[in-house]
Amino acid sequence: MVRLGFIIGFIALLGALLSGLAAYRVHDQELALDRIALARAIDVHASLVQDRLTERELLARVASGLFRAPSVIKPNMLEPLRSAIYAFKTDFVVAGWIARLKPNELAAAQTAIAGAGFPNPQLRSYDDKPINTAEITQPIDVLMDLEPRSNETKTLPGRSYDQDPVRSAMLTRARAEKKSVASDPVPLVGGNGAIGIIVAAPVIPEGAMEPAGFVTFSYELASLMLTNDDMSLFAVALRDPRKEGGELIANDQGVVSTRMVADGPAPSATRTVSFGGRDWQLGYYAKTNSMRRAEQTAIIVAAIGFAITAMVCGLFGYVAYNNLRLSREIQVRIGFERRLTAVIDELNHRVKNILAVIQSIVTRTLRHGSDIDIARELLIGRIHAMSNVVSLLSESQWQGVKLKGLFEARAIPHADRIAVTGPDIAVSARAAQSLSLLFFELASHSDEGLSLVGKHPHITATWTVTGEEGDEVFRFRWEEFNTSEATRRPDSDFGLILLDRVAPEALGGTAKRFFTDVSYVYELTAPMETVVDMTERDRTDKISAPVRPVRS
Repeated sequence: MVRLGFIIGFIALLGALLSGLAAYRVHDQELALDRIALARAIDVHASLVQDRLTERELLARVASGLFRAPSVIKPNMLEPLRSAIYAFKTDFVVAGWIARLKPNELAAAQTAIAGAGFPNPQLRSYDDKPINTAEITQPIDVLMDLEPRSNETKTLPGRSYDQDPVRSAMLTRARAEKKSVASDPVPLVGGNGAIGIIVAAPVIPEGAMEPAGFVTFSYELASLMLTNDDMSLFAVALRDPRKEGGELIANDQGVVSTRMVADGPAPSATRTVSFGGRDWQLGYYAKTNSMRRAEQTAIIVAAIGFAITAMVCGLFGYVAYNNLRLSREIQVRIGFERRLTAVIDELNHRVKNILAVIQSIVTRTLRHGSDIDIARELLIGRIHAMSNVVSLLSESQWQGVKLKGLFEARAIPHADRIAVTGPDIAVSARAAQSLSLLFFELASHSDEGLSLVGKHPHITATWTVTGEEGDEVFRFRWEEFNTSEATRRPDSDFGLILLDRVAPEALGGTAKRFFTDVSYVYELTAPMETVVDMTERDRTDKISAPVRPVRS
């Protein structure tokens, strides 16, 4: 059983180690795969964003190259470009023509705006306040035309962006660098419009040194950042150039809001894109925690491994236990059969002995010329005595009988009138048979003496054990008081043989009988080792003991 437990424990330990190793490997692989997948998705997204920004900057350059401005105040300046700018399908919000007007061109500009059908031709500041043209001494940038024209955008022409902090900075830089320039994030089409970015491309007439104006395109940030849906691996944020540590994020509806980086976790990765002569930094935030996901997967793998290990250990333990139990049952059955064979052999031996004794009893009792009534009575008594001792031996599994128990049995005539004294030793089966017949013979021939005695015991049976250990001697004395040779029934031939020869020889001792003045005495002396017969007891004890299976 200990070996089986050790094997099952070893299998469980091996299964636990393998499960832990598999979980560790799965954890590393899942983490690496998630990081690779996230990095690839981010690279693809950044590449797409850069492509979209390049297309939009290219549109501004193409528009400025196709633009011809014989007169900056000519109405409908974007009309020739309408088909070209819509062909790019760059989902711009507003395309505009911003003319750089000199003070002497302001009046004509108002007339041109009015002639183009715009509702408010008066020149105004970026916050829609009227401008006193008489006070203008330097060229100003005024929105003269735009696409598309809607009720919301028609009110914009006539505005000057010289005082607008975002648009003014963009136009100043475009005029100085003479290339397309992108603005900081700013609300489009009014103060409450969607947040976006404006790219301005300067229009420089042939042979001129300064731009005559600017072609502008405005785009919402949500479309530029290519914000993904709920199935995407990450969320995109644009580093806000207006605030240190600020980010612009767009929700699923495309609404852009500002947040501080310190308010949340750091981005999983950052990428830089170029647009309008500037570098923009995109922050990518993973929507799932790769570490936690890898840990959960590893836990699942480990749990499956432990479950399989438990199943294997349980199955192995069940099979091994059944095999062990079957082996034990086989050993018990083999031992039982061996014990049964030994018991049968022992029983055959004892039955043969008993039959031999009974044969001798019958032969000696029913001898020729004997009184049939007396012989019948003696024969029944002797067989009863043999039967009684066999019953006592069967109850003790043939391991011996207590000596006093032989006198307490009903097989001994007048046992209640016999005074018994002596240590209650257990005699062997062979000695019990001889002593039982001996006691019966002694008691059955004391009937005449009983009639001379009243209620007092007239027979004493005494035995002692003397001597040192290993050399003990068993001494038995039977004495019938108030009995003489004349009053006591004569012993039969069988009785004499039993008293003088059979019983002493069976016990390896000597016997004598005699009369005193007042009693009849029978004495038996034998070595204690033959009375107890430890060899026989050991043999019968081994036969009767249950078979114990061999422990593994």
